[in-house]
Amino acid sequence: MTTTAQTIVLVHGAYADSSSWNGSIDALREAGHRVVAVANPLRGLESDGDYLRSVLEGIEGPIVVAGHSYGGAVMSHAADGNTNVTALVYVASFLAEVGESLLELVEKFPGAQLGGAAVATPYRSADGTTQTELTIDPARFPDLFGADVDRAVAERMAVTQRPFALAAFTAPATRAAWRSIESWVLLAAQDLAIPAELSRFMAERADAHLIEVDASHAVSVSQPGAVTDIILEAARATAPAEG
Repeated sequence: MTTTAQTIVLVHGAYADSSSWNGSIDALREAGHRVVAVANPLRGLESDGDYLRSVLEGIEGPIVVAGHSYGGAVMSHAADGNTNVTALVYVASFLAEVGESLLELVEKFPGAQLGGAAVATPYRSADGTTQTELTIDPARFPDLFGADVDRAVAERMAVTQRPFALAAFTAPATRAAWRSIESWVLLAAQDLAIPAELSRFMAERADAHLIEVDASHAVSVSQPGAVTDIILEAARATAPAEG
């Protein structure tokens, strides 16, 4: 009996882009999986989730979805009800309950410092209204977002960071796919965006498989091997059998 290789869908979080998964992509492909790194719009939890949902609906066969940071909240929305999704992997990420915002979660336990370095900027949305988006002060980004990332790399990440709409941070979740899909959580012990205590609380609430590593919030960049390992573990554990 053999198992079916899944499509691995990678969803980046706020202040980042798909290149944050570069350290894992080759290894995931070498393990026999198709890999899709999605460009998360970062404009609103509901709209970002709907966009990812449409991407998932266009993929045939079994899927493992991995989300970093805010990307976890987006995949919790998008994967809900999709019977092709066999596993969810939350990498230094949010597992929000229905009705719960990410702002509520980061205020639940002490230790989150990223918000204190956020710079708010107005922008005009598609409907013509003025909204607010956030970036992290580039001077503070390396220490707060990726303290264990090579300094030159972290400084480039600060320059290329993608703004995150404030509305996505304050909107209540409307779906929680982790309630029906087997989930894994990678806890980053030195995370200053999603503190270890919060990550552990969310993992236990979701009855998720929990793995802890000594890493910053940017664990997909600083420790791509650990990220690859947990994604492959989830893929192996949930791969449908053939024959």
